[in-house]
Amino acid sequence: MNEPAPRPTALLVMEEERRADVYPPEVLAEIDRLVHRQGPPLTRQQLDEDPDVLGRIDVLLTGWGAPVLDAAFLSHAPQLQAVLVAAGSVRHLTTPAFWARGIPIVSAAEANAIPVAEFTLAQVLLGLKQVHRITREVASSRRFPHNPKVPGAYRSRVGLMGLGHIGRLVAAHLGRFDIEILATDPIASADTAGRTGVRLVGIEELFATCHVVSLHAPLLPETRGTIGARLLNSLGPGATLINTARGALIDERAAVEVLRARPDLTAVLDVTHPEPPARDSPLFTLPNVVLTPHLGGALGAERHRLGQLVLDELRRFIGDQPLQYAIDPTRAASLA
Repeated sequence: MNEPAPRPTALLVMEEERRADVYPPEVLAEIDRLVHRQGPPLTRQQLDEDPDVLGRIDVLLTGWGAPVLDAAFLSHAPQLQAVLVAAGSVRHLTTPAFWARGIPIVSAAEANAIPVAEFTLAQVLLGLKQVHRITREVASSRRFPHNPKVPGAYRSRVGLMGLGHIGRLVAAHLGRFDIEILATDPIASADTAGRTGVRLVGIEELFATCHVVSLHAPLLPETRGTIGARLLNSLGPGATLINTARGALIDERAAVEVLRARPDLTAVLDVTHPEPPARDSPLFTLPNVVLTPHLGGALGAERHRLGQLVLDELRRFIGDQPLQYAIDPTRAASLA
């Protein structure tokens, strides 16, 4: 009788604060049925103090607070066969040395996209009713407006900057409403747009014609500071800008000037640059800025989805099945 194949050896390395949310007991118990887990979970600092623990590791399980996969790390991990990341972006972890090793790396971006898209949908619908603007006016005037003019969620236009994981999911949510969805994305094909139910347009048309614009683009050298005075000033009366992507997509100085001059506009900023803003930032005091502390991302029990995705991928890895959420190295540079 053939002996069963030995279980792979895995190590869990991530920050302690969010570990129990990402890898709850039931997920860890199932992981331990699949692999031999090398000791207790470690933080990145603890790993730095004892990198030799990587010597027999086949699988690295991680999440927020993951180690950087550079040449020094890899020199201590000669047996490493897969990296499973229970978080969204892996850009800050991966290096040329890592990609050269040909090790598959999984991202839980699809799972993290779910709460971001839900938060965005809520803000889009509020924006189409111009809830934030009208709330400001009611508080200031202490009276209710008579028959307020708002676009509402019927035949209005919503623009999405970016059709990645989150942008496509937001489009799917909006597809249930009588809304025209526009998008701008330099790498999205007409086929992708058609399947997503959006119409591709240039960024100028997106800002000039949409009642709500929501940002879902990655932060790249070519996208940094893209949203400046020209685009913001082109927004129509009462328009809403939502940013759940990266704060540095917006030129903050230009945005502050436009928002001061255009009290009809509303900016819902769930991300900023830096994060949080400097204590003297006008973003804290501008009445038409809704500033939230990264509420769109997975919080609390929502993070269970990320650990579950890693567990599912671990099963595929052990079963020699294709990994569903492995990052394509040729596309890694364009991801968030």
